[in-house]
Amino acid sequence: MNKLEPDQPLQDKVITFIGAGNMAAALAEGLINKGFESQQLFMSDPSDERLTTLKKSLNINTNNRNRRVAEKADVIVLAVKPQIMPAILDELKPVLKDSKKVIISIAAGIPICTIENFFYASLDKKAQKNFPVIRVMPNTPSLVLRGMSGMSLNKNVSKEDCGIAVKILAAMGKVIQFEEKALDAVTALSGSGPAYVFYLIESMVKGGVKLGLDPKDAFTLTLSTLKGAVALIEELKESPEVLRQKVTSPGGTTEAAIKVFEEKKVKDSIVEAMTAASTRSKELVNEDVM
Repeated sequence: MNKLEPDQPLQDKVITFIGAGNMAAALAEGLINKGFESQQLFMSDPSDERLTTLKKSLNINTNNRNRRVAEKADVIVLAVKPQIMPAILDELKPVLKDSKKVIISIAAGIPICTIENFFYASLDKKAQKNFPVIRVMPNTPSLVLRGMSGMSLNKNVSKEDCGIAVKILAAMGKVIQFEEKALDAVTALSGSGPAYVFYLIESMVKGGVKLGLDPKDAFTLTLSTLKGAVALIEELKESPEVLRQKVTSPGGTTEAAIKVFEEKKVKDSIVEAMTAASTRSKELVNEDVM
């Protein structure tokens, strides 16, 4: 695992998004907000309506022909649903000719080897180096530019290529580099993690309502409490275990609650749930291997 800093300039790179879904749009918006020239961004999608909307809101170049926009690219971001990835990869193969293109995939469950099998089949090893492949596991807070992405590289990714990818991904949050085999764990923690937090919020609001609070007040109290707790960890730079112990007075209300969590093995259940998510991530990858 490596923490990466977005210190690689993109300069005049042309970035093309294949797929105009929410994640692609968020990434494009994040780049523009950080000063990247919108006219250096291209996006393709079957939906003319979607492209018209994004062209108007972001002032980017759009086209519903994937190969047309990919030909212009220095960086191709594959942002399509896993089930249509084989058709997209097959369509883009003729684009891989002389000019170098960095391939970044944010498609869930598609391993690097799948992309290599399509793109490298007709290329010798020297030519393959012109098309490095990077697999990324972002999470849904990326949609509001507060995301966490795990990133894995294939053997053809140079230091410069890696820097370019980090600079792009940092537009929607933080990035950490992992070996690809660790991405199932990344998926279980940060990929599925927002849903765990939403589940906790649901539970705390329900508890507040059961104790007699108005639902809106219970929601406000819950959300503010979670934000404050995260801010405390970031500000004080102490572990959650230490902070929990500090606010758990012997014989107090918090201790009474924690005792119930311990009796119900809540912590063990969370770990078990994450293990199940990681296992399912492996299964999905195997199902998607072509």
